[in-house]
Amino acid sequence: MMLLAYSLAALPNAFAADAVPSEAVAVHFLAADPLAQDSAPAVADDEDGDDSDESSVKAENDAVRSGKSDAETSSKASDRKSKKRTIKIIQKKNFMKIGRYEAGPQIGFVTNDPFLNRYILGVTFDYHITEIFAAEIQAHYSPILGTGGENDPDWKALTKQILSENSVSPDISKLDAMGSVALAFSPIYGKAAVGRKVIAFDIFGTFGIGAIHTADDEKALQITDKDRPDYESTAQEWHPTTVISGGARVAFSESVAARLEGKATSYIETINGGTLEMKNNFILQGGVTFFFPSMK
Repeated sequence: MMLLAYSLAALPNAFAADAVPSEAVAVHFLAADPLAQDSAPAVADDEDGDDSDESSVKAENDAVRSGKSDAETSSKASDRKSKKRTIKIIQKKNFMKIGRYEAGPQIGFVTNDPFLNRYILGVTFDYHITEIFAAEIQAHYSPILGTGGENDPDWKALTKQILSENSVSPDISKLDAMGSVALAFSPIYGKAAVGRKVIAFDIFGTFGIGAIHTADDEKALQITDKDRPDYESTAQEWHPTTVISGGARVAFSESVAARLEGKATSYIETINGGTLEMKNNFILQGGVTFFFPSMK
């Protein structure tokens, strides 16, 4: 209060005596408002800050917008690429066996008989219970082409050698017929591309039982009149046998296929009236089979 009174009291004297020049007054007013000078730049700074904030927000929005656009563009591009690169791994089978019959002729030969050539003609008939399991019946016939001797086409070179040169009588009997029933299963199925065509195939095996008919070779056994009664008692025989086989089936269409399989048989044979011999035959056979009715 005292300072304010003094200033008011001194003010008229100052103007009256011209103690303070006008420039000083001007300076006094400029100096008397220092906050105005300091606050002006501060206000400008705040305005600049607001502008910068707004510009940065706008830039971020633009960036977000552009980012979304890029994401959508890249997503569409990836979709197009994925469509172009789509590969169907699981495809519908173009060859089905379930509920269908399979029948066809077969030809083959016994591969492990050291003394005789045995060529086989046969037929197979299967009913496929499922895609994996089937019931199978097979019948085979092996014709006897000769009656023995040097010109017998059934005799191999070893047989002719040991009979003519060594005078040894091998225990020879000729397989001439066989029948079997078996359970077949196909655990492996696949496809193969041949040119532009897709061919289906499967791997199968069979387990079963059967019967084999054999005929002793009289000339190879060198049967005499003394040995004839014993020989004739077992000259023609049926033998129970086990049957195990495995092979592959290739389907050229839904109705036609080719089969190749190996078949092993084991049975006990009585030769020349009293000699028991274990026989193990391995038959390699192949053929064409037909499926019916048509696929559903």
